[in-house]
Amino acid sequence: MDIFTIVFYVIAVVLTVISLVKDKKKTFAAMKKSKGMMGNMLSDIVAIIFMIGLVLTFIPPEMIKSVLGSANTLMSTVVAALVGSITLIPAFVAFPLVGSLVDVGASIIPAVAFLTTLTMVGVVTFPLEKKEFGTKFTLVRNGLSFGFAIMIALTMGVFQ
Repeated sequence: MDIFTIVFYVIAVVLTVISLVKDKKKTFAAMKKSKGMMGNMLSDIVAIIFMIGLVLTFIPPEMIKSVLGSANTLMSTVVAALVGSITLIPAFVAFPLVGSLVDVGASIIPAVAFLTTLTMVGVVTFPLEKKEFGTKFTLVRNGLSFGFAIMIALTMGVFQ
């Protein structure tokens, strides 16, 4: 267990004790509510693990490494960014998926490009966003988001 995890556990325990001292009834009510929320999320968490397993089963690590590896970083970054732009996956699914892709050989730059465009660019949600905010705003926001996603990925590559 790393130091950050230990620090977060210590902070959580300390704040829970403070909350218990301050108002025991509210603290237990909050714990009961969070238990229910966790129960509701359990199926999503299992689905995430299942989905990552499927991706890693059907797409061999050699293919991930060849497409998203460091052989042609620019091309793999653009491909990953485009796929991320048109994919609609919740962020809490995307983070473990990207971590798994990096573990099997994907370069960090395309992985970050995929993740940032996935969360910042909305090709699938374009019609709804256009309806609510207008075409010009939606195009500018998606274009800027795509550009910044590429910049973030390249910056991560520099500090790798």
